[in-house]
Amino acid sequence: MEKIGVIGAGAWGTALAKVLSECGHEVSLWCLEAEVAASIRDRAENEKYLPGVKLPSGLVAETDVLAAATGKDVVLLAVPSPWLMGVVKLILGAPGIMKGETLVVVVTKGFIPGSRGPRLILDALEDHLPGFYRGGLVYLSGPSHAEEVSRGRITGLAAASQNGRNAIRVRELFRGSRVLVFPCLDTTGVQVCAASKNVVAIAFGMLDALAADDPDFGDNTESLLLAAGLNEMQSLGLALGATHPETFTSIAGVGDLDVTCRSVHGRNRRFGREIVGKAILSPFRDLDDLLARIGEIGYLPEGAVACKQVAALSASLGLELPIMGGVHSILDRRVEPLAFLESYLASQGA
Repeated sequence: MEKIGVIGAGAWGTALAKVLSECGHEVSLWCLEAEVAASIRDRAENEKYLPGVKLPSGLVAETDVLAAATGKDVVLLAVPSPWLMGVVKLILGAPGIMKGETLVVVVTKGFIPGSRGPRLILDALEDHLPGFYRGGLVYLSGPSHAEEVSRGRITGLAAASQNGRNAIRVRELFRGSRVLVFPCLDTTGVQVCAASKNVVAIAFGMLDALAADDPDFGDNTESLLLAAGLNEMQSLGLALGATHPETFTSIAGVGDLDVTCRSVHGRNRRFGREIVGKAILSPFRDLDDLLARIGEIGYLPEGAVACKQVAALSASLGLELPIMGGVHSILDRRVEPLAFLESYLASQGA
């Protein structure tokens, strides 16, 4: 049994905390909102982020983030990317982290803005955590909607670390559950897949909504978009230093992209559909205005955050990423979804 602190009580953090608690570990779940902690303590349910899922009685809801990280063998970071670094600074005083004794596992998707451009999450964390952690962090990702994981659906995840022993240790944390963890070494490739697939999923959602009324679009078109989006993910990943091309054809790549694009649980797919079906972008001037007021949407589509960073990376690396660049242009209110898709297809010879 391990003592585990899960930092972030959104749907994904809560689902993982539930599974780990059911595996027999001693789990504390840090909740930003006091009402979420009260819901877990009083009704054994995260009514705000994971309604309808009964949580184990041994799962402890904690509102003090430092306390949730103190005395833990493992800390799992599940805070959305825009707020991740701020929360990490709050747990640096935990003795186990100060001494490098606590294994740190990251499930946050996205990039971290920096003075020299967007950075991969593990790279940014290594600059803030004690030097013990360099090369030893673990990134956990794959096709895994919280709604299904929390209900015991069989799920595969990739645990990526430059330290193979740490990746294997994460696999063992989930031993006995229906979460199957596959260790790997390609931390860059897995992180790029996790962040960029959300951008492609927004495009997929827009196409899905347009296809309902336009006979020119159908399942074939959606598969075309998915395959082309995967190629762009791989181009970006290899340019950033991914070490294994097969990462992009694994569960971390095509697996996660497919479920994010096609599942009804996907927030980014939902966001894309609502851009077309509900004109959800109409209150916003441009992408910066959208990101500044993202709370008005009612949920966080990580791809909206990531698309701006992907655009900056593609420009600095000299990459042509037309689908992800098109999503950036749409969210920046410079082009309409139908006009972009027609232009993109025309450029491909359609």
